[in-house]
Amino acid sequence: MSDPDTIDARGLLCPLPVLRLRKALLALPEGAVLRMVATDRMAAVDVPHFCRQSGHVMMDRRDLDDGAIEFTVKRGPSVPLAEGGLTPGDI
Repeated sequence: MSDPDTIDARGLLCPLPVLRLRKALLALPEGAVLRMVATDRMAAVDVPHFCRQSGHVMMDRRDLDDGAIEFTVKRGPSVPLAEGGLTPGDI
């Protein structure tokens, strides 16, 4: 995949797809949309959970013909981490 707005996480196992998604989202402004394609079936659980916990919006999930899953995620606002009051930019 050469689209700069798409993360190719094919072949990566948990937790790497979500970690790549997180890193890419932190580099984008609020409201930006990013796609990720993953073959790890646990991503179907991990990505929605990550989005809920981090304030991002999972806009779409679709199964691709080759068995991969494509997620479309909209970056949410930077929110302080619960314990330290840090924003993702501080990390």
